Amino acid sequence: MNVKEIKELVDLVARRGLAGLEIERAGFRIRIEGPVRPTAVVARRGTVLAGPDPSPLAEVATAVVAAAPAAISLPPAASPPPAEADGLHVITSPIVGTFYRAPSPEAPPFVKPGDAVEKGKTLCIVEAMKLMNEIESDVAGTIVTIYPQNGQPVEFGEKLFAVQVR
Repeated sequence: MNVKEIKELVDLVARRGLAGLEIERAGFRIRIEGPVRPTAVVARRGTVLAGPDPSPLAEVATAVVAAAPAAISLPPAASPPPAEADGLHVITSPIVGTFYRAPSPEAPPFVKPGDAVEKGKTLCIVEAMKLMNEIESDVAGTIVTIYPQNGQPVEFGEKLFAVQVR
């Protein structure tokens, strides 16, 4: 894998709004984090059991690792995220899985920004191991922000919704 291919993968993750991408080829592993977190590239050279001469891989891995700190150090945001403002309650994912805004692709979303919700109302589904887990509101209020995109993977504790508490 050369530097041009790595740049193309970074562009793909940014264009598609992916949470991340991890690829392993011939003992070389690269993980590219998407816009959910600051963009980071992590690479390491593994043991090559069979295949081409690993020396080009070592050069690429060294170049990527050397570039990683620059990718990680981003300037601070100009304004704080909406969830940090007073009166907003953040609902986080209780599990790792795939975020869905609606019960099916043809159905309307459970909620959208501006909707009033009551405690116990279903806000989304997080699919984990083919099980559909309904995520309910734990407060009454108004939806201000929906953080993940529909179909996006989410991690445990990742922000899902910001709710203006009543």
